[in-house]
Amino acid sequence: MLIEFTEIEPDQSCACAGCSARRLARMHGAGPADGGHRSARGARRAAVLVAAVGTVLGGSAAAGAAGATPAPQPSGSAAGSNPQGAVSPLFGRSAELAPRLRSVGAATTRTEILARAQRWVDQQVPYSMSSYWSDGYRQDCSGFVSMAWGLGSSQTTWTLPDFATRIGRTELQPGDALIYNNPANPGAGSHTVIFGGWTNATQTQYLAYEQTRPGTRKRATPYAYWSNSSSYVAYRFRGLDGPVAEGFPGADKFGPGQSNRYVQQLGEMLVKRGAGRFYGEGPDPSWGEPDRRATEAFQLAQGWRDAEADGLPGKDTWDYLVNGKGKDIPAAVTPPPPAGGVPAYPGADSFGPGQSNDSIRLLGEQLVKKGFAGHYTEGPGPAWSESDRRNVADFQTAQGWTGSEADGLPGPHTWRLLFS
Repeated sequence: MLIEFTEIEPDQSCACAGCSARRLARMHGAGPADGGHRSARGARRAAVLVAAVGTVLGGSAAAGAAGATPAPQPSGSAAGSNPQGAVSPLFGRSAELAPRLRSVGAATTRTEILARAQRWVDQQVPYSMSSYWSDGYRQDCSGFVSMAWGLGSSQTTWTLPDFATRIGRTELQPGDALIYNNPANPGAGSHTVIFGGWTNATQTQYLAYEQTRPGTRKRATPYAYWSNSSSYVAYRFRGLDGPVAEGFPGADKFGPGQSNRYVQQLGEMLVKRGAGRFYGEGPDPSWGEPDRRATEAFQLAQGWRDAEADGLPGKDTWDYLVNGKGKDIPAAVTPPPPAGGVPAYPGADSFGPGQSNDSIRLLGEQLVKKGFAGHYTEGPGPAWSESDRRNVADFQTAQGWTGSEADGLPGPHTWRLLFS
């Protein structure tokens, strides 16, 4: 094995053998205009040196250096089919353990987006759907765009649109993203790139920053991409106009027994929209009845009903709250008007242990009419009882519901079906 040393000193920002080899490879392989050596011998020196270091380090440095000069992608070839990981926090660790290098969704500029993208190009970050770079972001295409946009987590091509606004081709500006989602193969068939600006007057070619095998690259690319061109969609990061919150964290973060930062974030957003009266001591991370009632009040204020106003935030509720859409909660929430003769749903707080009102009597009488009165030992009354709960649970089970959907507490959907 031949190892040839040169008189070139590596940059002192990192003294490890791998980084030194990569810097030397780029210098010897670059053209004179980019600060490289003129001789072909210099390029051969770099290749020999990188191969040697790769052998010493078990191949890891060589793998990184190999990505330093990726071969140009010929026009028309299929690219961007790299698989991607799931939504993950920085460094793939829990939010509590991962260092927060930037505030989540902080406002940014187009210049900053391109500068972050260029940093990965300069470092030639190797592609990986399971590894995380030194800045904490996953080393695949969606992790790259998450990094460039300055998000506080690595998203996927399916969730990046939650942080952006869809735009048309004529609106594209540097820092926007082009995203392709393939329903037939969501993980391995989707791709995203950062738009760096048009490279010709006819706007048929643009500069794309992307994370693809073997590593980060910047290249002139036919619009919208080498393959699946007609299916790419243009998006603009909403953080260009100011701070933007994280995308919807998922329905499993809310409901009885849940305690996390999203519950508190939900409560704080609801308070800003007029739900302060539902909280005695202010929102906290533990889900409680105040959170459900406040969420329901906000949903009702939008004119939503039945399952759309169940007090549990879905993607639409979260979107309205995060982006200031819709109507604030009025001083007194009026249930939506009856539909098809169905009495207005009185609200979930009308039912349960300790409650006594006419709505409970009405519920019981309707259960008798529907044939779900087997647990009553005497006629239904205004005071809530275990018999009411068990009869309601029987009705819910008869609809094919299970688990929390058949808990015996009538929600708006149960109420509508019972009276229809």
